[in-house]
Amino acid sequence: MEKFVIQGGVPLSGEVTVAGNKNAALPILAACLLTEEEVLLHRVPRIRDTEAQIALLEQLGVEVEWVADNSVRLCARDLGGEVDEELSGKIRASFLLAGPLLARFGEARMPPPGGDFIGRRRLDAHLDAFKDLGARIDGSRWIELSAPTGLQACEIFMDEPSVMGTENALMAAALTPGATQIANAASEPHVQDLAHLLTAMGARVDGIGSNVMVVNGSERLGGAEYTISCDHIEVGSFMALAAATGGELRIRDVNPRDLTNVRRQFKRLGLRSEIQGEDVLVPAGQRLEVEPDLGGAIPKIEDGPWPAFPADMTSIALALATQANGEVLIFEKMFENRLFFVDKLVAMGARITLCDPHRAIVSGPSRLHGERVSSPDIRAGMAMLIAACAAEGTSEIGEIRQIDRGYERIDERLRGLGAQIERVSAEIPA
Repeated sequence: MEKFVIQGGVPLSGEVTVAGNKNAALPILAACLLTEEEVLLHRVPRIRDTEAQIALLEQLGVEVEWVADNSVRLCARDLGGEVDEELSGKIRASFLLAGPLLARFGEARMPPPGGDFIGRRRLDAHLDAFKDLGARIDGSRWIELSAPTGLQACEIFMDEPSVMGTENALMAAALTPGATQIANAASEPHVQDLAHLLTAMGARVDGIGSNVMVVNGSERLGGAEYTISCDHIEVGSFMALAAATGGELRIRDVNPRDLTNVRRQFKRLGLRSEIQGEDVLVPAGQRLEVEPDLGGAIPKIEDGPWPAFPADMTSIALALATQANGEVLIFEKMFENRLFFVDKLVAMGARITLCDPHRAIVSGPSRLHGERVSSPDIRAGMAMLIAACAAEGTSEIGEIRQIDRGYERIDERLRGLGAQIERVSAEIPA
């Protein structure tokens, strides 16, 4: 086991290039199962979650070759065996193998997926889409999917705009001849990325970026070469790190369109940013000041389906809000356990009132101090990194494998910006 040791109070400044989108890489890796031909992917983040997904694919017989630091070639020509239960328990995205396996082989046997425990995470949206396509569903803990006569193009209405549910439906429909309409679909940048890859493989997807997509599937898909887009959640994380510590940071090669609402909500906390070509600049020495709503009411930052503020950014916004003058309500509507890490920030000196599982009021600015904390999930871990970098004194963050699941070499990259952070061995409790 390892932990981070951080000496806070140092402005983070310089330049950084963000990694590929983690939430796009995971379904895109799974999509290699749709074809016997080679798929060459660039800008694949080397993080625990993608490593686990690739290990699952290798267990199924996929040939995997890293041809560069962040480029991987995959070929799912000869497959055998079943999805590994232990590996599946490490990541939620293991269930993304279901759609491709079902569409290509007419069956899939899926163990229960893992992932962050941030609240109930239903599989119903996935299973309903498979049923609409003509699949039979059996089992409870292990889920057995079968379509002995093949899947049939249809109209799918998602009962919620589930990101992974939409991705599974997209992949299954891409290898199903005919036109399949997916309504109330998720439209996040990572969903768009997957749709563009499927188009490159030979499917035609209309309505990319909207909540109604039509997939014109094919009996056979080919190989493709594809570059994964940048991770807008990581961009927002670095913006918050710079603003909370008072440094000037240039974040290179971003997609400005993916940052519209992130920048708007961060501006409510006083974080000013500039788009300069394909870069975003966070100027130094900002005085973070909460912008009150009309009449002086406490403003609210809330998440929702794209293009609303991303759920993965609520923990980041909450940490940033501890350094802003004023009060703000953070409303996490999607996951009932997402905010249960705030006691760790309170232990560091933050003034946060947890109203209920979904709402927290942050009163700032707080003079944070170093503390020993642990990371319950990926985004809470980043929130604690932000707090530790802004705090006075030394902090220790345990369970950093959670942070490593979503952020590539984060300690090395932060040191490149001036952070005093070390990765050290942690004693395992008896």
